[in-house]
Amino acid sequence: MAAEGGGKEMNEIKTQFTTREGVYKLLTHSEYSRPNRVPFNSQGSNPVKVSFVNVNDQSGNGDRICFNVGRELYFYIYKGVRKAADLSKPIDKRIYKGTQPTCHDFNPLTATAESVSLLVGFSAGQVQLIDPIKKETSKLFNEERLIDKSRVTCVRWVPGSESLFLVAHSSGSLYLYNVEHTCGTTPPHYQLLKQGDGYAVHTCKSKSARNPLLRWTVGEGALNEFAFSPDGKFLACASQDGFLRVFGFDAAELHGTMKSYFGGLLCVCWSPDGRYIVAGGEDDLVTVWSFSDCRVIARGHGHKSWVSVVAFDHCTTSVEDSDPPAEFSGSDEEFHEQIHFGGGRDRANSSQSHLSKRNSTDGRPVSVTYRFGSVGQDTQLCLWDLTEDILFPHLPLSRTRTHTNVMSATSPPATGAATTTTTAAAAATTTTTTTTTTATTPTANPPGTNGNNTVSNSSGNSGAPANSLPAPLPRSNSLPHSSGPAGGSTTPNCHTSSSKGSSIIDSTFIATGVSKFATLSLHDTRKERHEKDHKRNHSMGHISSKSSDKLNQLSSAARTAKADAAKTLGTLLCPRMEEVPLLEPLVCKKIAHERLTVLIFLEDCLVTACQEGFICTWARPGKVGLLSSQNPANSPSGTVV
Repeated sequence: MAAEGGGKEMNEIKTQFTTREGVYKLLTHSEYSRPNRVPFNSQGSNPVKVSFVNVNDQSGNGDRICFNVGRELYFYIYKGVRKAADLSKPIDKRIYKGTQPTCHDFNPLTATAESVSLLVGFSAGQVQLIDPIKKETSKLFNEERLIDKSRVTCVRWVPGSESLFLVAHSSGSLYLYNVEHTCGTTPPHYQLLKQGDGYAVHTCKSKSARNPLLRWTVGEGALNEFAFSPDGKFLACASQDGFLRVFGFDAAELHGTMKSYFGGLLCVCWSPDGRYIVAGGEDDLVTVWSFSDCRVIARGHGHKSWVSVVAFDHCTTSVEDSDPPAEFSGSDEEFHEQIHFGGGRDRANSSQSHLSKRNSTDGRPVSVTYRFGSVGQDTQLCLWDLTEDILFPHLPLSRTRTHTNVMSATSPPATGAATTTTTAAAAATTTTTTTTTTATTPTANPPGTNGNNTVSNSSGNSGAPANSLPAPLPRSNSLPHSSGPAGGSTTPNCHTSSSKGSSIIDSTFIATGVSKFATLSLHDTRKERHEKDHKRNHSMGHISSKSSDKLNQLSSAARTAKADAAKTLGTLLCPRMEEVPLLEPLVCKKIAHERLTVLIFLEDCLVTACQEGFICTWARPGKVGLLSSQNPANSPSGTVV
């Protein structure tokens, strides 16, 4: 993690930061906000959100941006790193009375230079379909609030559809709409279609087609965000009850679950190839979850308060082998065939990373790096690298390290509780950093075999005792630990479907089976010590000071939920901190005065926004933009340093 010094310097707003690719610079002339550029008083308002769409304008400037600030909604041409923002000429501006916009989403399939379809969710529960280019309002859904009266937390077009969209509410319900149907003049009546562990799906009973088509009830409390997988087949839901639930969307069947370390989950995103999900929330952590293994493979600790947004950077994700190096964008094919965890699920048509097939047969190591970012209420931006030593701990590490920060060869390997014996073998001196793994990773081959999917315990290489952590903090973005809970079950937390590929509209009620998760028998002293470390290291005091009134009014239901959460700690649902690798951010910078609410990675820049209503553009290394020339007309774009 890059150190910035202490004292006053730590509180300064940063305008640039450095990664292994180079220097990212804030383009002050590319800042978008309300036309008067006055900081917005964010007390009691909904988070500022940003949406982008490309209208394929022949002029080459087809990017459009939409953002909400308080009761206002703005729609501009987005000029990015090319030219200065002209805030005096919004394409469309709307001011709402009695309600506030909370979220929005463009439909990329129908976007043209003459028309775009924009969905806007509101604090009172309505959803509006507008065309900001034509300045038209097409339809208003849930107008009388007969479907749901709670705040809209997330709205998304269903991938590949011009008419279907999904809406999440703070009530915990998720509704599927069709823009061609009306909502009716009476409250909808529902019929149970399917239910399982922590969710239920109902169809709308009606003689004629009406909205909503379906109602999902997911978890307890608000459904804060959901995200479709890159192939559109799966849906990841982050809920206030702290659970990440991943569903097969068409069949509405639960694929897997994960529990936050503490508190609710606020945000979720997929890797570009659909293999990993990152979630963040009130535990101040970012948690990486494997789709195929249905288990937590790493956590990241860098934020000092709640994590509001997580996002993958598809442009910086990379792969290389020992000879020759190669780059990939994260959207090619056939990654799953070369290197995968046992029990992985083949997913047709998913965009997956490209590796040469010889990498799986000639024994040469492969180096993989996923880049993702996070922003939080602590006003900090963190960038993270997820590398092959975390993803594939049972494979030898690559000797070429041009794309990732890794631990030095002299760092002592840390081990997890891979065995239950009381004797520890001597630490082996190796030239590469190794991470031992337990049998929690599902394998297609029996333990001890030599297949690619095998996870076997180190024989003679176990270093420190099972409960130990590395004493010094190495200069790396990851601390190696055991890849799974000690003594954990060999069965991942995945829910398999017997009706694979069936559509939910044609499905009958099928109760989804719930697998039982193995628990750990740990000593009370270890549990108490760990809980104290968490309170000290993960800003529990900060959370308490900000919401002391709420904490002082804990109901019996909340105490029951806390007890249930304690039961999941140490299981595959929620491994303990020492049971999974702990990532450190490559970059951790304070970039705003108010809490951050937006992080979007674009081809030549990344975009952030804070609750004051300022949308900032950060030029990627080599994208000169305005900052160096201060002359928009003569500023080169895309120049490589």
